[in-house]
Order: sequence, then structure tokens, then C-alpha cells
Amino acid sequence: MNRNAKTVVLGSDHAGYELKMTISDWLKGKGWDVCDVGAPSTERADYPIYGKAAAEIVQSGQCRLGVLICGTGVGIGLAANKIRGIRCAVCSEPFTAKLARQHNDANMLGLGARVVGPGLALMIVEEFLNADFEGGRHKIRVDMITQIEEENRNGTPPSSGARRSAAD
Repeated sequence: MNRNAKTVVLGSDHAGYELKMTISDWLKGKGWDVCDVGAPSTERADYPIYGKAAAEIVQSGQCRLGVLICGTGVGIGLAANKIRGIRCAVCSEPFTAKLARQHNDANMLGLGARVVGPGLALMIVEEFLNADFEGGRHKIRVDMITQIEEENRNGTPPSSGARRSAAD
């Protein structure tokens, strides 16, 4: 797969399996190539395995974007966000999904199959995939997030860049 192609990686646990398959069929109908890393069924599955697998594919450049689904989207999103360079935003409505791409350069979307129904999920995915990072002032902030990630990965002590108000 190619980072510049219309490719998206999908991952889920058992709770997200059915919604993942709905999203996969919809994406294919819209001309997207889909890489499905699992879970392969509704049998019990651990979301960190699939969050990590999908995030590594985005990190490698095989897919530019990813969609992750578990019961709430939170657990699988947390697992993905442990992978360097991944910015997974858990969204339960389209506006936040769009802004996550435009302002935060999110490269993965987390969805909760127990939180949103299929129709809403497809609207959220569509907004996420159709939005582009705006750069500019947002790039400065994303770069700051990346710097925090790098400091943490390299074992550098956190900077004391936080400012306290006079009331503290």
C-alpha cells in the first residue's frame, strides 16, 4: 500500500467487529482500499493488539489514515497513541472528527461501537477522511505535541514549560 493512495487501515476488538465490517464495506463502496488487521470475529479479542497493529501500519506509511473501533473507542485509541507519531482522536460526532484532522493532524480515528450507531459512525468517518490538515498555527501546536512525545521517548526529563497563574 502507498501513503498517497486512498488507503485506510481498520482495527477493532470483538465489540467493534460488526461496526468495523459496516465501515469496511462502505469505504470499499467509496473507492477506498482497506487493510483490516482484525479482530477477525465477534469472539473475545483484546483491543491493544489491534490498536497497536493498525497504528504500526500508519506509522510505517503503508496507510495514511486509520480507523479503530472498540466498545467506547477509548481503549483501542489509547493503545494506538502509544505508537510514535500516532495521533488518534476518539470522536462521537462528525464536527470533532473533522477538526481533529484539520487542527490536530490526527491520523487515526477511534470510534465506540457501544456509543455511536452505524449511520452516525459513517458520517464521522466521512468527515475525518475528507478533511485535510490546515497547517499554519495548528502545525506549531502539533510540533509542540511531537516535541513532548520525543522528550518522553528519549527519557529526557519533562520541561517546566507550564506557566502558573498569579493565583496559584
